[in-house]
Amino acid sequence: MKSQTRGVPAKSLLSDYSSNRPIQAWLWLPLIACSRSCQPMGVQGFFLHYLNQYHSTFYKNSSNKPITFKPTYITNSVVLPILQGGTFAFLTPSLAMLSLPTWKCPDWTNNASMVDPTSPKFIELWQVRIRELQGAIMVASCFQIFVGFSGLIGFLMRFIGPLTIAPTISLVALPLFSSAGKDAGEHWGIAAITIFFIVLFSQYLKNVPVPVPSYQKRKKCHFSKIYLFQIFPVLFALTITWLLCFVLTITNVLPSDTTAYGYLARTDSKGDVISEAPWFRFPYPGQWGVPTISLAGVFGIIAGVISSMVESVGDYYACARLSGAPPPPKHAINRGIGVEGIGCLLAGAWGTGNGTTSYSENVGALGITRVGSRMVIVAGGFVLLVTGMFGKIGAVFASIPTPIIGGMFLVMFGIITAVGVSNLQYTDMNSSRNIFIFGFSIFAGLTVPHWVENNTDKLKTGTVQLDQVIQVLLTTGMFVGGFLGFFLDNTIPGSQEERGLLAWRKDYNEESDGAVNNLHIYDLPFGIGSKFCVANWFKYLPVCPKQLATRGAKEQKSNKADFERNSDNDINTKV
Repeated sequence: MKSQTRGVPAKSLLSDYSSNRPIQAWLWLPLIACSRSCQPMGVQGFFLHYLNQYHSTFYKNSSNKPITFKPTYITNSVVLPILQGGTFAFLTPSLAMLSLPTWKCPDWTNNASMVDPTSPKFIELWQVRIRELQGAIMVASCFQIFVGFSGLIGFLMRFIGPLTIAPTISLVALPLFSSAGKDAGEHWGIAAITIFFIVLFSQYLKNVPVPVPSYQKRKKCHFSKIYLFQIFPVLFALTITWLLCFVLTITNVLPSDTTAYGYLARTDSKGDVISEAPWFRFPYPGQWGVPTISLAGVFGIIAGVISSMVESVGDYYACARLSGAPPPPKHAINRGIGVEGIGCLLAGAWGTGNGTTSYSENVGALGITRVGSRMVIVAGGFVLLVTGMFGKIGAVFASIPTPIIGGMFLVMFGIITAVGVSNLQYTDMNSSRNIFIFGFSIFAGLTVPHWVENNTDKLKTGTVQLDQVIQVLLTTGMFVGGFLGFFLDNTIPGSQEERGLLAWRKDYNEESDGAVNNLHIYDLPFGIGSKFCVANWFKYLPVCPKQLATRGAKEQKSNKADFERNSDNDINTKV
């Protein structure tokens, strides 16, 4: 199992906000994407459509099996109970791509009063940007599909360690501090109250059980103690602060003047968004038009793809440990990464403006709730797919006051940054080598993008396409920091113990003893493995269990020997 131990550390990717990332991702990723797609504050038409199709098409179920992109097809094919959804890894390169001079929004879109969301001019303005994201995501997802199904992910993981992952994940959130400050600054009081309740529920009350009515066949009706504050801290905080804003709105404590400070904390600041939203809307591929492709966008999104692949490998190991399964073998990891690539391809085709990855926070929820049923995951994914088609549900999320979003931004972006830094627990941080690599990678990942954004005219090669590629890559902090961490960690001399690779391996293998005999749970579903993977040459396929091919070869050899033995006996009998 040593060859499978180069993933992201499982423990470092779990947080106390385990079950809330889906709620936050539905809301935050569309919000941030809309802000760079020329969607001014107060114009909710595009955001409503975008949020609902994002919600309904993004929630596919991820596993280490090949048939996993529709919940109705994966009842018997899912191996690990992992949810797959929108990823922050694609956010930074997407924003970098939309920051190119070609895609900068006109000044008139900054004023909601000057924008008619139904005008063809405005519709084409934002749709052309979404189509550009679509094309980049679809092409980059093909790279992930190739890496997964070809088995290259195992080779790449040999060179990726904690000092590569730490700056990469941290720089996903660090550049977004301005977005958090801008939204929270619309009313710091409301933002502070949101943060207060999130901290109260997730930290101070997380170990306080709440009696909840439940039913079991043996115990009949009874009360079960569930740690609700630990499972839903953000949801509770969002609801309470939202109700507070509603009370302050109907009592006119918050100003009604659109130019006054605190206006965006009103629950009616975004218009009659709920009443105007359609009851039903079915998303479909190409709903924004034919996707377009640019070299700069593809290279930028590939940087996000690599980051999400590394994170997903760690999620597989973490989920296997928490669900009592053996560590996933290489063929299962290959299939999992390949299927996630298919999920990204579908997400791009549907026009979500983002890719998909395994949710490490939902892996944490598995440890909290102790519910590892695959049917629960399938049912949850089905519910999300259905509810995402109802426009009123998306409208409810769209009407959340901006300062509440800013308060959640401050907490979540801080958590993502800390998750990246937590990877350093495996390294020797008393080593000047490691301190230099991490510190330099982080600082360069912040400095270089800032300089490039303000000096685009100084990066001219004479080829427009090459200029765009360079600009997108150098303004993507996670690429700059991750690349420097990867290069320096693999070129500066250092022992495996110093680099954290030995501790990483130990973390994955500490519970793998005696589990090899249970690896059959990672076989292909519906009897595909036992029927088609028994030939000897199948062991060379990266997605096929080698033990099946070996067993099949032995069975064929045994059957051949039995046939020859029986033939000899028949001949001797006749003689």
